[in-house]
Amino acid sequence: MTAAKKVLDKITSYSSVVIFIAMVLMVTYQVIARYFFKSPSSVTEVLTRYCFVWLIIISATYMFGQREHINISVIKDKLPKTPKMIVSIIIELVTICFAGLVMVYGGFTIAKMNLVQLDTILHIPTGVIYSIIPICGVIIIFYSIYNIGLELKANKQ
Repeated sequence: MTAAKKVLDKITSYSSVVIFIAMVLMVTYQVIARYFFKSPSSVTEVLTRYCFVWLIIISATYMFGQREHINISVIKDKLPKTPKMIVSIIIELVTICFAGLVMVYGGFTIAKMNLVQLDTILHIPTGVIYSIIPICGVIIIFYSIYNIGLELKANKQ
């Protein structure tokens, strides 16, 4: 499971970097096209917007996998070892429910519904753009299961 996590970490981190670089290049091109050539590109504008959304979702997934996401742990940190583990596992189970219901099920439903609707500028199904939501939901579920395993392993020691 650790090997799979390392692979997912690399995929999500490298994807974030590649998307960020692509965004910088597209925005630079957009600025040059708009101010020097007086001909703004609507394609790069839309692509940058979609890349920004993908960047946020993929980066949040990566940070979740690193356990670096925002959380309020004041109460949890003051608990003894076993109750702290139980609270951590409950939090991971709630995360699994959220990712499963909202991101995977809801995201898949929305992506499937939007496969028939085309983006007016790019002429691709908008469901392709929404597809990142269930994909990242599955990765978050994996990370939560992995984190539960870490909690159980740490409690045995």
